[in-house]
Amino acid sequence: MASDVRISAEKERKIQEKKLKKLRRRKVNVDTVHVKKSKGKKINGSLGGDIAIFMLLGLLGLFMIFPLYYSIIQSFKPISELFVFPPKLYVLSPTTENFSNLFKVAGNLWVPFSRYVFNSVFITVVISVFHVIVVCCCAYCLSKCRFPGYAVLNQIIVTSLLFTSTATWIMQFVVMAKLGMINSYSALILPSIATPMGLYLMRQSMSTINDSIIDAAKVDGAGVFRTCWQVVIPNQKPAIATLIIYVFQGAWNVQGGALVYEEDLKTLPTIMSQIAASGIARQGIIYASAVVLMIPPLVIFLVAQSNVMETMANSGMKD
Repeated sequence: MASDVRISAEKERKIQEKKLKKLRRRKVNVDTVHVKKSKGKKINGSLGGDIAIFMLLGLLGLFMIFPLYYSIIQSFKPISELFVFPPKLYVLSPTTENFSNLFKVAGNLWVPFSRYVFNSVFITVVISVFHVIVVCCCAYCLSKCRFPGYAVLNQIIVTSLLFTSTATWIMQFVVMAKLGMINSYSALILPSIATPMGLYLMRQSMSTINDSIIDAAKVDGAGVFRTCWQVVIPNQKPAIATLIIYVFQGAWNVQGGALVYEEDLKTLPTIMSQIAASGIARQGIIYASAVVLMIPPLVIFLVAQSNVMETMANSGMKD
């Protein structure tokens, strides 16, 4: 029975891919003919308008990448170049002294530095795994199941996107204190398992799935849980990859300063901020720690970049 469900889902997916290829081929043919008829004229709008759009996008790209570039060059500057005014956007005498000082200070901590690394990796992996499971199940129910109050729940999720996570810190502390979870991994993991942004992303992605696939699974005798995990989830790999990147970034930066006080439970971003906050003499260590902390999320993004682009490209498609 499960094999029949997979076969029907695979057939439906192939049909949708063929339709999409035909539409793309037809669009390419129409654009080619239009280019030949125009004899060098612009297809969409004027040349000046296109140049203005490209310039605007280029400026936005530079604006977004500037903090990353500035942090990297500052981390390789010696102490004599860090306080030059006006600040220079290049390095005269590159050095790795800031990184060596960072790890030297980290090696002299009361708790071994490897403990902080373990805490961050453990918390990030647990949050990412459980977040994907919980969000996928909830998103399927909100997008494909009709039950009393589902529209209200969708509106609540959209409304919650207007508020930052800091708005719930007090309530998180109260709830965790009532449950007796202060100074534990649970205090850092449970509040991050489900977020409205991840749920909204997966709900929008699952809403684009053709209902005929789900109907075929129901005819073959598949229940709600089997339909979700054996039919819908396998077709959501690009969206899940995007979700993992989003969750990984948030989980990696979890500090939980108000929920965890024991030193051996603190995460890597927490101890990095404590090291960097020791005085102006450690200004270079601040940038070095920022570069070190941005490496794991950057690697995850580069690995799953193609899936992210596919998700963004198909986010507006509707069968």
